Amino acid sequence: MAKVTWEVEGAVRTVVLNRPDKRNALDAEMIAALQAAFTRAPAAEERLAVIRAAGPVFCAGLDMKERSAKPMGASPIEAMLHAIETYPLPVVAIVQGDAIAGGNELAMHCDLVVASKAARFGMSLAQIGLAPSWFLAKKLLEVAGPVITRRILLLGDPLPAARLYELGVISHIAEAGELEAVAGAVIERLAANAPLSLKAMKALIVREMAFRDRIEHADVDALVEQVRRSQDAQEGMAARLARRKPSFEGR
Repeated sequence: MAKVTWEVEGAVRTVVLNRPDKRNALDAEMIAALQAAFTRAPAAEERLAVIRAAGPVFCAGLDMKERSAKPMGASPIEAMLHAIETYPLPVVAIVQGDAIAGGNELAMHCDLVVASKAARFGMSLAQIGLAPSWFLAKKLLEVAGPVITRRILLLGDPLPAARLYELGVISHIAEAGELEAVAGAVIERLAANAPLSLKAMKALIVREMAFRDRIEHADVDALVEQVRRSQDAQEGMAARLARRKPSFEGR
């Protein structure tokens, strides 16, 4: 069975992460499939897209076994997330469970996030010796602001969905048993809006938030690349896979 499925039914394009046995961890195949789903232009009748996931976890981030087996370098996740962010119609994430690291970024690159109170969001990169790229940190700052971004990145502990809703980081919250009803109401409301308005507003938001791309950041990119290739990064991922505490040496 495909690890990512998608279909269009009426006004809604629905994309499903379908690897529940691996907590929907994103491997290269899934990243490519997600990017393909959001580079296919919408049909005239489409009004929005939805990203959801099978199983109890929304997305645990990048597949660490696959990632640790290859030379460390930039992840193709950035191109996939850019395709979602710049998709010409609104994108809604329905988050039933934890959204961690790449899963957190996947949700945050959507226009609206409808989350269960059972869900948690976080970026555990510091706990495994990694650091986000400029592109990924930029989105987190845009959505969460500097104080919450510092807490999420520097501590690395996940935050409950209810807390992020209170802080205005995610748009909708629901009791676990009411998630589908709340998400359905959001989808219905979007589908009823004027399609040309939706496209124009989406383009405005994306363009007006693009100013950070013009800030010089080559030196920061070099620091992140050094982190990716460090011994600490190898140790952190090995420790996480082995479910043990990592021993970082700053090398």
